[in-house]
Amino acid sequence: MPTVIKSPTVVPAVGTPHKTIEEFIGRVNSKTTEISVARMKSPAGWSEPKQTPEFDEYTLVLAGKLHVSFAGGEADVGPGQAVIAYKGESIQYSTPHPGGAEYIAICLPAFNPDIVHRANS
Repeated sequence: MPTVIKSPTVVPAVGTPHKTIEEFIGRVNSKTTEISVARMKSPAGWSEPKQTPEFDEYTLVLAGKLHVSFAGGEADVGPGQAVIAYKGESIQYSTPHPGGAEYIAICLPAFNPDIVHRANS
């Protein structure tokens, strides 16, 4: 039988200024460890520390622009575009542009703060 997720759980976010994370599927909201699906709402000027996660992260930008810095370069990802960050690779997300960004993040396996490996944390 399918499981209907009636609403997300807001989970703590890292970075400044404050970003909203609404987890629909994952360790917190659905007790799912295989995958997590969350909607992110990041204001202009938000950034988080670099990370080297033990999961693949698939990100689809819905609105605004997400800035992605990685070994060897950086990119702005706009509405209707996506980016894949592979486990073991260093990456940093930010929203320096006016209006910030809204995006969906899918992590395989599910996001876990113990395996994200953020710099200076």
